[in-house]
Order: sequence, then C-alpha cells, then structure tokens
Amino acid sequence: MTDQLKRAIHEAKTAKTTSNPTDKAGASSEEQNFDMSESTYKTTHTAVRKARRFAMQGLYEWLVTDRRFETTDKLGWKDNAPHDIAARTRATNAMHTVHIGYYHEMMRDIPEQIEALDTLIGQHLDRNIDKLDTVEHAILLIGAYELQNRLEIPYKVVLDEAMKLNNHFGATDAHKLINAVLDKMAADLRDLEVQADIKANRRSSQKAAAPAAQPQPQTTDETKAVTNADDTSETPTTTGKPRLSANKAIKRPRANKAQANISDYRASKKASAQGHNEAAAMPTPESTAADVGLQDSNLVNSDEKSKD
Repeated sequence: MTDQLKRAIHEAKTAKTTSNPTDKAGASSEEQNFDMSESTYKTTHTAVRKARRFAMQGLYEWLVTDRRFETTDKLGWKDNAPHDIAARTRATNAMHTVHIGYYHEMMRDIPEQIEALDTLIGQHLDRNIDKLDTVEHAILLIGAYELQNRLEIPYKVVLDEAMKLNNHFGATDAHKLINAVLDKMAADLRDLEVQADIKANRRSSQKAAAPAAQPQPQTTDETKAVTNADDTSETPTTTGKPRLSANKAIKRPRANKAQANISDYRASKKASAQGHNEAAAMPTPESTAADVGLQDSNLVNSDEKSKD
C-alpha cells in the first residue's frame, strides 16, 4: 500500500470521526441525488472529458481498496466508499471546469452496476477479469457504462475517449486490448448505429471509386468527325479573323513596344525619304518661267524666219 493511499485512508477516517453523523448522511444523500441539469457547472465536451478523467482516477482508487477487499473476502477494513472518494476529490481539486453532474453519475452508477459491467466486459476478453490491469479495468468500465447507458453519445466518441484515457493514464500497448473489447461491445450494444455507420462508409467509398472505374471513351468515327469539325472551326472567315472556339483558346500576339518603335521609326524614315524625292522632282517657279520665255522666244524667231 503506497503512502498516498495510506494518507487518503487516514484523511477519510479522520473526516468521518470529526464530522456529525447526520450531516455526513445528509451530504451523502445529496451527492447521490445530484442534479445533472445543474446550470452553475460546465457542461461542454472538455468538461465531460475532465469528468471522465476524475472518474477514472476515483474508480481506480475504489478498485484497489474496497472492491479488492470485497472480492478477496478481506472484510476487516472497508471504509473507502465511492461517494467518499468523490467528496474528497472535490475538496482537494479545482473542479470549476469539470462536469460535476456526470462525474457524480459515473462514481455512483458504475460501482452499483459493477457486476453486470464486468460480465459484459468478460464476454469479449481472452482472460479473466481479475487478470486485467487496474487502469485498463477502470477505462473499460467507463466505456462499457457509456455504451450501455449513455446512448446519446456516439459509439465512436466512446472509443475515442477511451483511447485518450489510456494515452493519459495507461500503458503503451494497452490501447490494443481496450479498442478490441469496446469495438466488439459496440457491435452488440449499438448494432443499429454500427450498421448504419458501415453502410454510410460503404456508400461514400463507392462514390469515391465510381469516377475511377468509368471506362475511357473509345475513338469512333463519330467522335473523329466531331473532332474534325472542331478543328475546322478555327479556319479563317471572310473577314480574315479566326473563329472563336470554346475548346481551344486563340493566342493573340502581344504587342512588343520595341518592335512597335522600330516599325514607327522605319515608317517615318520611309515617309521622309519619299517626301524628299517628290520635292526634288517638282519644278521650281523660276525654272518654269525661264522655260516659258525660251519657248516664246523660239516661237518669235520661227515666225520671223517664215516672214523672211
């Protein structure tokens, strides 16, 4: 027996001897009839998870003390009842973030149903119930209680929370036994829920496998004709612009600034050269007047020659 357990036993004995018997009985009855709908305590998923942790520790303490002495017929000392463990836990721990109602329910109902729960667990074990580790036994008791009595909690949540308890308190490979036992127990106690979940998983897997199982389309004459028609849709029209197709996008040439500047420069040089040539080819007014005078003089001279 460890020092911590001896200290807890000593505190329980001193608390019982110093307190009033009537007050003790009143407190016990008040805890037994704890209201689950108490609005002053936390009722979130985290609060319920913490209630499971405290209940697992309380059940572990009860299994190694009163329950062990009762099963081994050692009735010389039996003074660590579950409600005393719950009262001591609430006095020595900060319970403001714990679902107190669910904690008291598990600490009250699981010890009362211990025989039925052990029988239920033993049906799926490959060993005797007394060969189980105490931590594993406490976790399986909580899981079996929730599967049988708390039908509003999905069975997958029960299995997941049991795995979390084992990760926090249990051995390294204990999750294999706990998962196997609770999985078989869920198939018996939650058969409709398990079958519905299996059908939903099968339906989702079939939907996921349906696109991959579709055959590839074969290239027939009709599909070739359609593809040829699509190819001919890109031929240029009378305006010289290609037809737009929904299957293939037309790549339009991007404007290059450098090429545009070069083309503009060449065009301006060509235009200036053509203007210079035209200006050189055009006659000036002075040359035209001189030419006209020469032509007139020639005409006069010819007339005079004819007279002579």
